[in-house]
Amino acid sequence: MMLGYLLARAGVDVVILEKHGDFLRDFRGDTIHPSTLEVMDELGLLAEFLKRPHQELNKLAAQIDDFPVAIGDLSHLPVKCKFVAFMPQWDFLNFLAEAGSKFPTFRVIMHAEATDLIQEDGAVRGVRATTPEGELDVRASLAVAADGRHSVLRERAGLEVQVLGAPVDVLWMRLSRKASTDPGQTLGRFLRGKFMVLLNRDDYWQCAFLIPKGGFDALRASPIEAFRETIVGICPFFADRVDELRTWDDVKLLSVAVDRLRQWYRRGLLCIGDAAHAMSPIGGVGINLAIQDAVAAANILAANLRRGPVSVDLLRRIQQRRMFPTRATQRLQILA
Repeated sequence: MMLGYLLARAGVDVVILEKHGDFLRDFRGDTIHPSTLEVMDELGLLAEFLKRPHQELNKLAAQIDDFPVAIGDLSHLPVKCKFVAFMPQWDFLNFLAEAGSKFPTFRVIMHAEATDLIQEDGAVRGVRATTPEGELDVRASLAVAADGRHSVLRERAGLEVQVLGAPVDVLWMRLSRKASTDPGQTLGRFLRGKFMVLLNRDDYWQCAFLIPKGGFDALRASPIEAFRETIVGICPFFADRVDELRTWDDVKLLSVAVDRLRQWYRRGLLCIGDAAHAMSPIGGVGINLAIQDAVAAANILAANLRRGPVSVDLLRRIQQRRMFPTRATQRLQILA
């Protein structure tokens, strides 16, 4: 969506395919870093963007056993927004879609699931999608795969995935929030080898609980009551509402993956975001790296795309531009 907005703003015809009828998916990445807010400011979108529901955090802290520990202070950063903004991803996407709709070259097709690439003479010539009205072929000078860590398009392109591994999975859930008695926002609570992240959503907490990789089935074999006791052991203030987790259906598994493509492109195709480099939830970096991919791609490609297909050399330049931050961040995530 960000790349589509940037290219349409530069006068390039853009079609964005979204397989769902809306963007309303729970537990999506929504930790918007100061670097991304700086991009929104440079685009002249920041003031309107910050009118959307969000929370701001400029001091990062964690709770280790009974001790609060300061992790970072963003108030000294040389940027306009010296904070992390927490905004549901559907609000972010709706905002960009509305902003992009002001350009005549910007189009979003909902209920359109990309299922295959159109390939001719050794090059990608577009994307094939399924819609409620039937099959749709979208021919284009460049197809961009931004379809996530289980990307169908990168598989169809035969691009090799380098799996780096991740020793944890994450369980997502929500519990109601009581502003008058609950503690303030922290990045996490550590207690005797267990770790939870709590994200303030005004009237509820979005909670992440880390488990060993592949351990969900064994955990789910126990009664939900045992898991509730574990949650209360880490966060005692949840004792009066932990029964909001009625069954295991109220707990969603995110299978954490850290991987990247050895090559992000083919002639006529570019992969960005999780389709090029799946990130773990650690640090809430995924959406921000994806947006940086989009900015780099737009800066390198826009002028050439106005004239037609782009060379493989230009696509290679995007990967070269983005490879160092991708590798460095993934290395830190695996270490953490």
